[in-house]
Amino acid sequence: MKTEPHYCNVDDLRPQVEELTRIRRHIHQHPEMAYEEFQTAKLVAESLRAWGFSVTEGVGETGVVGSLTVGAGKSIGIRADMDALPLTEQTGLPYASVHQGKMHACGHDGHTAMLLGAAEYLARTRSFRGTVHLYFQPAEEKGFDSGAQRMVNDGLFERFPCDAVFGMHNHPGEAPGTFLFRSGPFMSASDKVAITIHGLGGHAARPHLTVDPVVVASSIVMSLQTIVARNINPVEPAVVTVGLLQAGVANNVISSSAYLELSVRSFSKLVRSQLKERIEALVHAQANSYGATATIDYMAGYPVIDNNRAQTEFALQVARELVGDDHVIAHADQLMSSEDFAYMLEQRPGCFLRLGNGVGEDGCMVHNPAYDFNDKNLPIGAAYWARLVERYLN
Repeated sequence: MKTEPHYCNVDDLRPQVEELTRIRRHIHQHPEMAYEEFQTAKLVAESLRAWGFSVTEGVGETGVVGSLTVGAGKSIGIRADMDALPLTEQTGLPYASVHQGKMHACGHDGHTAMLLGAAEYLARTRSFRGTVHLYFQPAEEKGFDSGAQRMVNDGLFERFPCDAVFGMHNHPGEAPGTFLFRSGPFMSASDKVAITIHGLGGHAARPHLTVDPVVVASSIVMSLQTIVARNINPVEPAVVTVGLLQAGVANNVISSSAYLELSVRSFSKLVRSQLKERIEALVHAQANSYGATATIDYMAGYPVIDNNRAQTEFALQVARELVGDDHVIAHADQLMSSEDFAYMLEQRPGCFLRLGNGVGEDGCMVHNPAYDFNDKNLPIGAAYWARLVERYLN
């Protein structure tokens, strides 16, 4: 009589919780910025080798790929990011960052630890047929010239080919152990715009002899608010945010220049193009109307996270098997945040999913100095990745 295969469940990972917590908190305490993830990459590589993976380092500069083949079959790729953010931690935790101005404020320490937990389990049980590639990626937070881009350009999918690729991010605002999915466009494209206003500086008491770039910049900030409201179809999501405005050094000096940086988010190629066209036209028109000039550096950032329907349905089913329907959101809201995993999805069909990190006081927003990854997710996320591999490669 043929017996059904045993697929990983959360209880299978319970014995690893203490070690996974130790690893996660060690990474948290020693954060490393984009393309500086040397110690994190070393920890990952040494762990994978000890468990029997074939390991390749230096992929996309500081990325690590661990590969494990058990018999003949399909191949699957799973990605975890490793880099930290330029923030000073304010958690007061005993394992808080020891590096001033650097912090794991987005949970990449947890993402790495969860995938390592799955790696140890898969290497020990080997309950699959085919090849699994684990992509430990640097520099997700960079915004451009990112780790996913560099790994892809370094031949990631030619050197470590997979039939489908999957990634995960924690999600404050939902309870730990809650999985969120969305087929199709899930997370927005993100562009960065740097604007310099060139005016004519002078004495604050003689403004008529100057061209004040602060006034120009202020007018531009207010005018930018009309683009989404009056130029973009109301049913199309879009965001234009002025996140940086710098000008002047003293109250009695009119500066000769002002500097702005914008974050621009969208979901469609048409809207992305419209935003660029309108921002550039509006900035130049406003500057010219005051007798100033403007230079614009418009930097294309991450593409849209566009989840493959079939792979999303498969990933969703695995989550339901693992945690039950009550802990799965099958059609989550679109998110205006962005992810460079999109570059991998442009090369291979796959799915990017999210895992609740806590609600209220236990769910501090990412990119916040009080944020911490929720360790309750370590066995859940590790079990999910292990089960996904077993199901896909059986």
